[in-house]
Amino acid sequence: MLRDATAADLPAIAAITAYYVEHTAIHFGYQPPTVAELAAAWAARDRHAWLVATAADGAVIGYAKSDRFRARAAYDRSAELGVYLAPDHTGRGVGRQLIAALIARLAAADFHLAIAGIALPNPASVALFERAGFTPVGVFREVGWKFDAWHDVGFWQRRLAPADRDTPAP
Repeated sequence: MLRDATAADLPAIAAITAYYVEHTAIHFGYQPPTVAELAAAWAARDRHAWLVATAADGAVIGYAKSDRFRARAAYDRSAELGVYLAPDHTGRGVGRQLIAALIARLAAADFHLAIAGIALPNPASVALFERAGFTPVGVFREVGWKFDAWHDVGFWQRRLAPADRDTPAP
């Protein structure tokens, strides 16, 4: 089941994120986020959405969120997406459901563009976003240092507004 995230979900979101911070170069954090850090980001989300996927027992098994692409006002209609799943719930279509719901929410909120930054190599995330209609737009080479190695970050984007529609400023 998909639903809006609540403050009560933040410990589960922190635990899911911690796995990627501690065990992969997919997330460039060096320390897992604390619940307090996530609470501050969640409270500041403004027009951005945070969604969770839950198992039949209600446990959070993944989340998707949007955030500002950059801080200047000119970027206010662009959103950067993040999707993370509990490691034992990947490959089951949960990520596709989260992205689809997040894209629908952003489009309804008059966002113009969705952006995904993906640490490379990461074929699963690339396939996930490309199946959701994102197209590659470029790669920053050796931009992130983690686990004693440089990592590239690729960027993908998807237009949310129809080409003939000029969305109003938020």
